[in-house]
Amino acid sequence: MFRIVDRYVLRQLAKPLITSVVIGLLVLLAERMVRLLDTTLGKKNSIGVVFEMLAYLVPHYLGVALPAALFLGLLFSFNKMSRDSEIDAFLASGIGLHRIAQPVAILSLILAALSVLIVGWLQPHTRYAYRAVVFDVKNVDVFYLAEEGIFMQAGTRTFILDKLNRSAGSFERIFLFDNRGNGGIETVTASNGRLIENTDTRLPVLRLQNGHRLQIDRMPSLAPDQTPPSSTVSNFEEADTPLGQVADKTFRPRGNDERELTLPELITLQDNPPAGAKPDQMRAELHKRIIAMLTMPMLPFLAVPFALSRRRNQRTYRFGVALILLVALHEVIEQGAIATRSNGTSPWLTMWLPFLSVTAFAAWRFWSASFTLQPDHLDRVIDRFATAMRRFFSRITARFRRGEAA
Repeated sequence: MFRIVDRYVLRQLAKPLITSVVIGLLVLLAERMVRLLDTTLGKKNSIGVVFEMLAYLVPHYLGVALPAALFLGLLFSFNKMSRDSEIDAFLASGIGLHRIAQPVAILSLILAALSVLIVGWLQPHTRYAYRAVVFDVKNVDVFYLAEEGIFMQAGTRTFILDKLNRSAGSFERIFLFDNRGNGGIETVTASNGRLIENTDTRLPVLRLQNGHRLQIDRMPSLAPDQTPPSSTVSNFEEADTPLGQVADKTFRPRGNDERELTLPELITLQDNPPAGAKPDQMRAELHKRIIAMLTMPMLPFLAVPFALSRRRNQRTYRFGVALILLVALHEVIEQGAIATRSNGTSPWLTMWLPFLSVTAFAAWRFWSASFTLQPDHLDRVIDRFATAMRRFFSRITARFRRGEAA
């Protein structure tokens, strides 16, 4: 019978859990996809690059979506069983709340192990891979971002193209202005040109044909005592000119940032951080990851007592209080990590104290709901809050109706 109970509870949890994970990932990835399209639109294989970058972001967002999905799944599934009096039926048959929640606790431990894999290994590697792709995207041919009749910037050069043939890599009529500062000014016009491949540099190179060049050795000055700069005017049949600039030919090795280190690397390098990190940043990242791993087993004990209510009008408020508590815990830990990273504040004060406080609160509420007969004191607080909110909205609605009648 206990096996039947376990399977039934897990079936009730599976649908809201999977739905919450899928919807959460889709919402988070869709928001990022819009920004990625702004970066990659017009480049070679831009759609493929976008989906590659989104794939690298999945572990990062999964680390956020999985705890939230488990929490929501527990709220919805146990609230449904409570409203349908199934929890009462279990209790009447001698199956306590702690036994009903046992398969959920085991599932949370499995998800915690998955969280260790995601936070400890997948996120560091995929974060580095994502940054490497962004580096490559920002250093590809600016020609593929060009639009006809629009001024564009590439390094110190401003240019405009006409009649652009992107597939053939050619164009008609170009105006190019290069402000080199103390090195002078150069203006180039050409009747046509095309993009060429150059194995010696990653910079895009334009081969211009039938053009004119004006070179000025320095910036003109309006001061009356300054002599005008010297200039050179020339014509050419064919000339090559690079566009843009590239800082490095290859992306840096992984590990310059503490967030790119795996969990064993992060522990090993605590006293010897990489060049791009500081000891306080390493310490904050380590404690933050450990708390993220330990949050998953705590969620069933926090969520189940909030879900146990048959009063339909209390469901929204109980869920609201539970979600506010979870979001507040996440934000407090994030701000605590920032304080430790920037000011060197002890992580035991900024992160562990809030986490252990919420964990103790969750354990106390679950114990009270499972092994005591005293009423939930939070019900009275929620009832008062719900009554106050209903009165407030009733007054607002009445005022709107009187305003429309007048």
